[in-house]
Amino acid sequence: MKKIFSPDKKDWNKILKRPTSTVASIETTVNTIFNEVRQEGDSILRKYTSQFDSVSLDNFLVTTSELEEAKDLVSEDLKNAIQLAKSNIEIFHKAQVTNRVEAETKPGVLCWQEKRPIQKVGLYIPGGTAPLFSTILMLAVPANIAGCKEIVLCSPPDNEGKLNPAILYTAQLCGVTKIFKVGGIQAIAAMTFGTESIPQVYKIFGPGNQFVTVAKQIATKFGVAIDMPAGPSELLVVADDTADAAFVASDLLSQAEHGIDSQVILVSTSKELILKVEEEIVKQVFDLPRKEIAEKAIANSRLIYVEDDKTAIDLINEYGPEHYIVCVQNEEFYLKNTFNAGSVFIGNFTPESAGDYASGTNHTLPTNGYAKQYSGVNLDSFLKSMTFQKITKEGIQQIGSTIEIMAEAEGLQAHKNAVTLRLKSLKE
Repeated sequence: MKKIFSPDKKDWNKILKRPTSTVASIETTVNTIFNEVRQEGDSILRKYTSQFDSVSLDNFLVTTSELEEAKDLVSEDLKNAIQLAKSNIEIFHKAQVTNRVEAETKPGVLCWQEKRPIQKVGLYIPGGTAPLFSTILMLAVPANIAGCKEIVLCSPPDNEGKLNPAILYTAQLCGVTKIFKVGGIQAIAAMTFGTESIPQVYKIFGPGNQFVTVAKQIATKFGVAIDMPAGPSELLVVADDTADAAFVASDLLSQAEHGIDSQVILVSTSKELILKVEEEIVKQVFDLPRKEIAEKAIANSRLIYVEDDKTAIDLINEYGPEHYIVCVQNEEFYLKNTFNAGSVFIGNFTPESAGDYASGTNHTLPTNGYAKQYSGVNLDSFLKSMTFQKITKEGIQQIGSTIEIMAEAEGLQAHKNAVTLRLKSLKE
């Protein structure tokens, strides 16, 4: 990891740059595949599944027999772990349920807000080198709590045309209604437009590589909403001499092993800690099965020394990390002054892995600095807020003249007339 000491503020953008391609460099490929899928449907899905996943498929829908087989291939220990994680995620997301909100703004003018589920949602679950069945828990559990009627899941098949048994088991456990063996840009396009086999959805959720991230952004041009532009994973740790260097290194490596385009950053007011963490990373990475991936991600990463807490928090807010670990003595200062982060992990015994799997919070989070504008996935991500109003005779008399004056000032006579007619009827 590159060590940087007391960087000048004018250089922050450069040293905090993510190792991601620009949208422009990927957009042409995405648009080409979108246009093909829109025009030719399943036949194009077969073409790109063969090209990118090295398997020819006649049917993309996972069958009942495949689901039954998957149950037998998942160990009891893993089933129990998935059940415990599911329970914790349900507890936390059920706690986010809100009641109807109402107010009588004037006598006889009643306004209220209720939430309704998004009826059809699509979940994208990465496969490849790390089949993220945990993401199904993070998306399908709140989708079911919200009351979504149709939950469609797409995930890339292996070269035998299969999905990981843990993905199938978790999807069935969490109430996914249809599972398809399709990945990449073509999966996002299929859920955007609908094909002969894959239904169109109203909103797409889930992380992915840079191509999937851009594909989701392109999907919004065609009337499909997305959770957020969630791309390659990232982690920032702020730590001082009260932190355990071995713990910090393990957290940095836990994100680095996601993919070669992941990024991890340590910000510290202690040069000694930085050196200790660097030594721990060298020791710990040696034993990782995904050592080569982690090492490439580490090459994109930074160890940054700053002189004081104020500088550290300004730099952190500028970066806007997806995952953010706080291991410092002056904990309250950092928590109070952090404004841009996806999910925050506090103290030596709160690893980022806890949020990835089983603490109950959601791990689908904004990356690439989008924590400045976006929230992570939560129950409200699967709901729409609808407003209602009911006005009585007394109510229209209370606000009618205000509406007439404002409508006339905007030159919208029909708007004014809609009120004027009602007011006149009450005088007759």
